[in-house]
Amino acid sequence: MVRLCSLLPVLILVFGPAAAVRLQAQVESVESSSPSSFSWISHGRIEGHLAVSYSPAGAFSADSSTLAIVSEDKVLLMGLRDATVLRPLRPHIDGLRDLQIQSANFLSPTRVLLLATGVIPARGKEEARVTPLLAFQWNTQDDSLYGKVNGIGMKGDVGRPIYFPHISHLGVYKPGAFELWNPGSGRGLTIGLPSLTRMPNVYELSPDGRWLLLAQVEGNSSADPIVARLQDGQFVDTLAGHRGTVLSLAFAPSGKKVVSACEDGNVRLYSAPDWKLLATLSGHRGPVHWAEFSPDGQWIASAGEDRTVRIWSAEDGRLEQTLAESQSPMLTVAFSPNGEYLAASSEQTVFVWERVRSN
Repeated sequence: MVRLCSLLPVLILVFGPAAAVRLQAQVESVESSSPSSFSWISHGRIEGHLAVSYSPAGAFSADSSTLAIVSEDKVLLMGLRDATVLRPLRPHIDGLRDLQIQSANFLSPTRVLLLATGVIPARGKEEARVTPLLAFQWNTQDDSLYGKVNGIGMKGDVGRPIYFPHISHLGVYKPGAFELWNPGSGRGLTIGLPSLTRMPNVYELSPDGRWLLLAQVEGNSSADPIVARLQDGQFVDTLAGHRGTVLSLAFAPSGKKVVSACEDGNVRLYSAPDWKLLATLSGHRGPVHWAEFSPDGQWIASAGEDRTVRIWSAEDGRLEQTLAESQSPMLTVAFSPNGEYLAASSEQTVFVWERVRSN
């Protein structure tokens, strides 16, 4: 078993093959009556989507100047300063047709990581076939393929891949293990979890590499996410109190808090590493699809089936602002790395807000 916590700064390995229940009183969150130091104002919308399942925060460039938006078979690069489309990228792979792009994540100022599927045309008596999920880099300057195309899961069943922008690695589950792969270097490592024999559909890695949170584990009757300690691969606790399926999990940048988005309509805030429920943030009407911390850890943004994005205080759980521009359920939400922009996505539209100081 690899001790990930000691290797996160230098991920250089080749990419290859009963918990205690803790509950605290729930907090009914209400709109803040005191003025905030800033508010979020509309900064544009574009037809397309952010990664619906694959870490939308990576759609921002590291300098917060550009947002990558998937629009059918294209990737639109939106300049955030003036909220205009800089240029469209038109990814294509020789020998494939009907490329369906699922996500775009910045790896560098000039490269994005794309996850997509395509169709292999029929040849002779063979029927056309859909490819497994493909991961490849695309050069944003000359609109061309950079490096080679990698097939995810070509050598066996794997879970849903998730990109972790804070360590620039793509993670995939294989029975009893997780594999992390750095698309930039082509290298990675394997984390053994022998006790995990069923596939988790949601998982989140702590910034220090010590903890892995697992939710929607197949065959598990409990909705509460499981806490795995990566030093020894043991299940040590749960994030207790959920009354529905957990749809997303996120650590604060400090690693000292966790937020969950739940089908029961609530956002929950936990402390780490003691995994205590600090607050239940109520206000969404219907499932909450995604929740994310701001880069400074002071705020939480959540996206819900009720077509709203809500901004909460990560300190006391107070609802600071409700953004209700969408006519469709909001599926993902993310802050830019500098905390000045917020982007959220329905299936067909990306909304962007800018942070401004309140009078």
